Amino acid sequence: MAINCGIVGLPNVGKSTIFSALTATPAEAANYPFCTINPNVGIVDLPDARLDFLSKTFETKRRVPATVEFVDIAGLVKGASKGEGLGNQFLAHIREVGVIAHVVRCFDNGDIIHVNNKIDPADDIETINMELAFADLDTVEKRIEKASRNARVMGKEEQKKAAGLLNALNKVKPLLENGKAARLADLTDEEKAALYDSHLITMKPMMYVCNVDEDGIQNGSPYIDTVKKIAAEEGSDVVVICGKFEADLAEMESEEERMEFLAEIGLKESGLAVLARAAYHLMGLRTFFTAGADECRAWTIHAGDTAPKAAGVIHTDFEKGFIKAEVYRFEDLVEYGTEAKIREAGKYRQEGKEYIVQDGDVIFFKFNV
Repeated sequence: MAINCGIVGLPNVGKSTIFSALTATPAEAANYPFCTINPNVGIVDLPDARLDFLSKTFETKRRVPATVEFVDIAGLVKGASKGEGLGNQFLAHIREVGVIAHVVRCFDNGDIIHVNNKIDPADDIETINMELAFADLDTVEKRIEKASRNARVMGKEEQKKAAGLLNALNKVKPLLENGKAARLADLTDEEKAALYDSHLITMKPMMYVCNVDEDGIQNGSPYIDTVKKIAAEEGSDVVVICGKFEADLAEMESEEERMEFLAEIGLKESGLAVLARAAYHLMGLRTFFTAGADECRAWTIHAGDTAPKAAGVIHTDFEKGFIKAEVYRFEDLVEYGTEAKIREAGKYRQEGKEYIVQDGDVIFFKFNV
């Protein structure tokens, strides 16, 4: 799976504004559809209070956060799956990302054109989801035809693989025909694996991003409620962001100024910080830390990675010559204050090759090359 998050939605819902605030890299944004044709790509530092705590505790010289890659993809319109509004080109960009952040307009503003001339989050969501589903349906129908042919003419082993793929394709096809996502199908792990090479857009994890005005951030709105209801039915996450507010926040020079600005509307952190963390976890990524006076660093691994695999993220030699990992939980440092006291409490552990690294582990690797 690609390790990045694609930002999608109808034209003029605030995708590029949110992307620019996220990355502090100005993306082309204007009050007309299809302003963004080629996708903008930006790397975002992952906000993590744990890394801040480690850096202060060790009085480190260097602090290195984990990062998330975001891709700002041009607005889709009804008919995109048939090529409307450069749809084929934009859908190809979506196929290349790991997860999808679907931005939905949840604010009224007569000065900003809506492609359908009305604010209706449910209709907007249906439009995008149907176009993604219909694009996948075209892929599935072609794959069914090919797999059916292979099941007749290939050898026994290939016939078995083709039959497994056909079962999976026939499970997702009815959903796609009704504009629903393939990920909603009741698939076994084997069927999901069989579908992998089909690169279906709607198999990708998706979250909804409600782009609201400042009143929506403080008081909520029926628009937000609509999106949350749809997301709950799909089992998707929802993040609420005020794109304009986040853009203003990103332009502030000092952290103190930003925190005061957030406090004015009753927030403890930026909505973009919440979005970055949500995207990171939706991609199946987790963080472990190395900590010391010279450097405190957040390292990115996949959920379920073993200690040697995590060591290899630092350097391939660490994985090849892995001996053991000395591990404690971040929460142990918060509770006991120092590594020495963590040892005294018996919370400082030695783990071997089979250990599954947990999110928030602080690790010192021992290796031999």
